[in-house]
Amino acid sequence: MQSPNNIKVIISGGGTGGHIFPAIAIANALKALNPSVEILFVGAEGKMEMEKVPAAGYKIEGLPIAGIKRELSLDNLSFPFKLLKSLNKAGSVMKNFNPDVAVGVGGYASGPMLFTASRKGVPTLIQEQNSYPGITNKILSKKAAKVCVAYENMDRFFEADKIIFTGNPVREDIKHIDGKKLDACKFFGLDPEKPTLLVVGGSQGARSINRAMKAGLKQINDAGVQLIWQTGKLFFSEAKEAVESLNVTSLHAFDFISKMDLAYAAADAVVARAGASTVSELCIVKKPAILVPLPTAAEDHQTKNCIALVERKAALLVNDSEASTILVNNALDLIANASQRKSLSDNIAVMARPDAAQQIAKEVLRLARK
Repeated sequence: MQSPNNIKVIISGGGTGGHIFPAIAIANALKALNPSVEILFVGAEGKMEMEKVPAAGYKIEGLPIAGIKRELSLDNLSFPFKLLKSLNKAGSVMKNFNPDVAVGVGGYASGPMLFTASRKGVPTLIQEQNSYPGITNKILSKKAAKVCVAYENMDRFFEADKIIFTGNPVREDIKHIDGKKLDACKFFGLDPEKPTLLVVGGSQGARSINRAMKAGLKQINDAGVQLIWQTGKLFFSEAKEAVESLNVTSLHAFDFISKMDLAYAAADAVVARAGASTVSELCIVKKPAILVPLPTAAEDHQTKNCIALVERKAALLVNDSEASTILVNNALDLIANASQRKSLSDNIAVMARPDAAQQIAKEVLRLARK
């Protein structure tokens, strides 16, 4: 049995905030349970985890892996070479770090790392965030010891005896937004007496949502609604210019919001993509939401995530193709309808799993000590 004082854990995955922040939440939970545990992250070179993970206080190694583009692209020709290089580097990481357990949270890097770990006889755990898993996790699950899931009926995809229903980990500060509304409004320069709409297209932004918001800025302002808008880096300059052209103090655009706990605390309603982490955060913060699933997401998993909420009357759905015509109107209607907002809030709160990171961390430690 592995001594509890020298346990080593690899956490692999990334590419987007939806993978990185849950991974960091698991690492923090591991440290809380066992401060001596040694953790190494493995991510994809050039992706945001190479910045966010060190900022959270953890070491990270990068693999030269990249995803396969769904459309025809010359970039796909380089995929086999990047995969081979990534497998070679994953082997070096395994040899040098010698982990007791490897955790995959999804994203480009989890495939080569967990494949290599399982080949070396290291127990692996997969954290499947979505209601419909991607092909990588389906393959990796064959050798995984455990699969932690966030949705029911996942035995359609994974072996039932491996499944643990944990929910998705979220950032710790997001669990504690009660009583922060006044501080949040002060932080964003908002009036706490006026309704506020939070728009989040994910850490990298969302084109259809951004274009709808830009076109509807005057309509939002004329309705007396304040706006906190995370645009992503690519759209930020355009959004900032559009906001500044109205010369008002109630509309605010950001390329990235680091204080998401305050953004949620200030919000009366949320417009967002339907990535797994966003959905899990909305359940925790109990916010009424309109979800606009990304139609090009692998296996259309965002639509499936969204439908899981809509069927429980816990969120509203606007298709990506309809965002330009109905999204702003629907958002303003939701802001104006207090009874609907309460109903959505009550229903989504039932789906919250606030202890997901702790549950996963306990299972990781149990596997490491075997």
